[in-house]
Amino acid sequence: MNIMDFNVKKLAADAGTFLSRAVQFTEEKLGQAEKTELDAHLENLLSKAECTKVWTEKIMKQTEVLLQPNPNARIEEFVYEKLDRKAPSRINNPELLGQYMIDAGTEFGPGTAYGNALIKCGETQKRIGTADRELIQTSALNFLTPLRNFIEGDYKTIAKERKLLQNKRLDLDAAKTRLKKAKAAETRSSSEQELRITQSEFDRQAEITRLLLEGISSTHAHHLRCLTDFVEAQTTYYAQCYQYTLDLQRQLGSFPSNYLSNNNQTSGTPVSSTLSNVIGPSVMASTSSLVVTPPSTVSDLKESSGSRKARVLYDYDAANSTELSLLADEVITVFSVVGMDSDWLMGERGSQKGKVPITYLELLN
Repeated sequence: MNIMDFNVKKLAADAGTFLSRAVQFTEEKLGQAEKTELDAHLENLLSKAECTKVWTEKIMKQTEVLLQPNPNARIEEFVYEKLDRKAPSRINNPELLGQYMIDAGTEFGPGTAYGNALIKCGETQKRIGTADRELIQTSALNFLTPLRNFIEGDYKTIAKERKLLQNKRLDLDAAKTRLKKAKAAETRSSSEQELRITQSEFDRQAEITRLLLEGISSTHAHHLRCLTDFVEAQTTYYAQCYQYTLDLQRQLGSFPSNYLSNNNQTSGTPVSSTLSNVIGPSVMASTSSLVVTPPSTVSDLKESSGSRKARVLYDYDAANSTELSLLADEVITVFSVVGMDSDWLMGERGSQKGKVPITYLELLN
């Protein structure tokens, strides 16, 4: 027998087996043939495996959405993964926002209060972006990868063996049907031999499938450890973000009060009372460091007719010819003028004079 004849006979045998299974499956669906039921324990294991697969896929996909909300970025990463290539590094949203803030602060002037604040905020956003990147990498390695390995590895093996079990059961039931229909002694003897073989193959495949399915409990234990790692990664990430923003909040607390509210000169309601009404006294207590009040000696100066030396706290760009531009850390002479707005003093530097905001000054003894 040459190879071609062997292949032709094998194809014919496979076609016959497929046809036999198809007929048996159809007759079972129509209620015209009996079906060998799996034992209850094996059925429970199959149900548990299917449930594990469905929920693992849902959790895995939603975790990917959580870590990377951009669907286009997820598709790109998926393509690179399938091509077994490393995806190009891209700047994330916090890092991009941080860079915009730093660039804006640099253009506005690092010496100005707003420019300085933008740069500090930008640096914090970049640190948050780095923490976000670390969360994604850690979660992908310790949580998503094990879940994906189960779906693409262990469960595929289970599904393959389950399919083989289904085929062996169809072969067994088809053999039982042929035995019932056999009338001649020779045909009956052949059918009985076929039934013994198919029963043995079915029992063997059922045992293989059962052993694989019993490993689902170990899978759950492994996924529990991975879940713990994921929660620890989130804990680290949120702790880092909290610390970064807390440090930033403390830095911004040293800025002039008129930079903490855009409406402080136009609203008749003090900033502190407005915030207290909105967010409550307990939260205001924790953020009270943000409100900067002018030194008490300013009121003393306004009531007197004398002048004092003052140190400039921040750069200030004059808005018009009536104001005096300031440079941080320089010392100028200030004095009060009758009828001047309560938030301003008159400043003098050599032959230059002009109004200056009191929140930019520290009076010297």
